[in-house]
Amino acid sequence: MSTLMDQPPVSECSVDGCSYNHDHACGAAAITIAGHAGDAQCATFIPLSVKGGLDRVVSHVGACQRADCSHNEHLTCAATAVRIGAGQDLADCLTYQPA
Repeated sequence: MSTLMDQPPVSECSVDGCSYNHDHACGAAAITIAGHAGDAQCATFIPLSVKGGLDRVVSHVGACQRADCSHNEHLTCAATAVRIGAGQDLADCLTYQPA
């Protein structure tokens, strides 16, 4: 069994409009990657003016619903790290690679 700390970290977030973004680092404890075919959207994105998340940035990928991604192993991300930024949506997993 793995723990959250065994999951890949969010190495970068360039989505300035997200409440969890603290100086291009994600402050959410864990993020969920969702979306639809060909798109891997960060489902944790919250566009509020109030900042949220942890004081110390230690965000990891908690779940990945993109079964069509080459990094997805049983709905768990196996990438070394992920980057979040603008793609098809305002907040996408830029590490997503179609299988």
